[in-house]
Amino acid sequence: MASMTLEDLSSQLKKIDFCMLSTNAGSGRISARPMSNNGDVEYDGDSWFFSYEDSRKITEIEGIDTVSLTFTAPLSLLGKPGIFIAVEGVASLVRDKAALEEHWIPDLERWFPEGVDTPGIVLIKVSASSIRYWDGEENGEVVLPGSAS
Repeated sequence: MASMTLEDLSSQLKKIDFCMLSTNAGSGRISARPMSNNGDVEYDGDSWFFSYEDSRKITEIEGIDTVSLTFTAPLSLLGKPGIFIAVEGVASLVRDKAALEEHWIPDLERWFPEGVDTPGIVLIKVSASSIRYWDGEENGEVVLPGSAS
């Protein structure tokens, strides 16, 4: 029986920086790559990732916008498994400068040297429809309001 709430999962996600973003690569293939949540984890069902417009993942999202995110936390100090979180959702591309600035952190300059004015920069917004989790003792699913799950 699921007992975790979206708020509970948000507190777990604060501890996990990287996830795998999986997209539909066409012809029945799935493509996955690591993405950083950049500490943007006041989680309300939306995840935000910076990318370059000309990357393969952007082309794949433009073709089929259904994506998944998988997060894994390391073992606890006592050896208990870390939590596994799988998010199913819909990706959209955001080019609005105000949104870029809202989600920007200085560490991103490593990849985007001109900040939010970097040519070709885009935000990927993943709006979750459902979130499944397993923490070594319990598992469950949180279905977000308005989703078709």
